[in-house]
Amino acid sequence: MRHFDPTGYGNTFETLLSQSELSSLDQGTPNYSIKTKLDELSVDNAFSNASIQSPSMAQCCIAGIWLHHGFLDESHKISQSIDTPTGSYWHGLMHRREPDYPNSKYWFRRVGNHPVFTSLIESLAVMTPQTDIIEFETLLTKTTWDPFTFIDYCEMVCQQPSPLKELCKRIQQIEYQLLFDYCFHQAIQSD
Repeated sequence: MRHFDPTGYGNTFETLLSQSELSSLDQGTPNYSIKTKLDELSVDNAFSNASIQSPSMAQCCIAGIWLHHGFLDESHKISQSIDTPTGSYWHGLMHRREPDYPNSKYWFRRVGNHPVFTSLIESLAVMTPQTDIIEFETLLTKTTWDPFTFIDYCEMVCQQPSPLKELCKRIQQIEYQLLFDYCFHQAIQSD
């Protein structure tokens, strides 16, 4: 996995992605300190230095930014209007955080085998050898990403106190970063 570097996405996204805190696995609290910037966010100003080749992928980036800052309703409004596997991915992530786990699984069934899954499982293989967590063995020993098992783990750690919560948050962060990076580069059609 490439190191996630907010400076590689232009000034607007850099400002909005520079938050280093891990996102909540549930609704959490929206980041109201940045709400004004989010309200002003559009595909045109977010990608002002790039030529958009895929408007739906650009919209996915916007949905992702809203979700990143904990504004689930705003993210939902955008992602549900994007009728692609990647739009469904963002939609599934939002419902996982809502938390509406069955609805999240519904949207992940619409995702299918997403290109991000390969990078995600490769990133976990590098990240997890030092973790000695039997409960996560099913997820971490797979050769393909299983979003349904991860939804189950998120539900488990959100329903009862668990030291595994931080691991889930780290995995979610990697997933988010990989998906945002994929969407950004698909939007401008670059590697």
